[in-house]
Amino acid sequence: MSDEAPPSKYPFVPLPDRGPLRFPNGAQLALIITINIEYWEPFRPGQKESLFTGGPMTIPHALPGDVLDTANWTWREYGQRIGIWRMIEMFDKLGVKPSCTINGMTMTERRRIVDACNERGWELVPHNWAQNDLLTDYAHKPEEERVVIRRTLDTYEKVVGRPAKAWLSSAIRGTLHTPAFLKEFGLIAYCDYLNDDQPYLIHTEHGPIVCVPYSNDINDFNLFARGGMSASAGLETLKVCFDQLHGEGAATGRIMNVGLHPHVMGHAHRIGALREFVEYVRSRDKVWFPSREEIASWYMTVHETHVSPDKRRKA
Repeated sequence: MSDEAPPSKYPFVPLPDRGPLRFPNGAQLALIITINIEYWEPFRPGQKESLFTGGPMTIPHALPGDVLDTANWTWREYGQRIGIWRMIEMFDKLGVKPSCTINGMTMTERRRIVDACNERGWELVPHNWAQNDLLTDYAHKPEEERVVIRRTLDTYEKVVGRPAKAWLSSAIRGTLHTPAFLKEFGLIAYCDYLNDDQPYLIHTEHGPIVCVPYSNDINDFNLFARGGMSASAGLETLKVCFDQLHGEGAATGRIMNVGLHPHVMGHAHRIGALREFVEYVRSRDKVWFPSREEIASWYMTVHETHVSPDKRRKA
């Protein structure tokens, strides 16, 4: 596999050049609530460079990678010991099923959480082996990237009990090779890109895979942990975003992805804002709560009417 010939690509098709997107049952907006259930290695023996955190730290000034950062590691672990269970209880009461991303190490080190989500029928999306291990570390070593993906998918199938269908890379850091590997391994949805409010096809040497876009703006890290918003300000931001996308969706459907982390949104002072937002959305009509697999499977049946070759224009 050559670095000079990218094994995946997609055309530039601006919104005005697309046909209208009509979601099932007349929905104007597809809402994906993503809970990222991530596992960071506590430390790596012999590594002096700090471990990649994949997000803000509760206490700055990173330590060497071979030293346990007690404050930051246990801050994240709060989400697994407490936060996720608070979120599970809330979603159970509201009757909404989020889409959860899980690292390979989440599956092996935090099996109790994975089983709880799986038993509820929540979508589980593989998310690299470890949260601090990026696929971009292997950008010029594609066969090593392939090994990491294969290991994660094999563990997923063993733990979850079925093959994975969607993928989100840790820290949304995939490579040019990632979509092709995923398609080769039978996945139908790739979710790393931030460039759209609608699904579209990525063409790979193994055939097309559906991009189900993610959002790093509508994300509790950027709203609260980085942005410093209060719970009420974050709630207002979520509502404003929803209203805008829902209104636009009358002409052509939109996706809204809300990215969450149990060690951020699962705290007692924020869970109420999340509950109020979900209740607000449920009070509206023409909203679809799909999994990524559902969006990808559906889009493969309609993509030809959404983006026709005669409508494409060169950038």
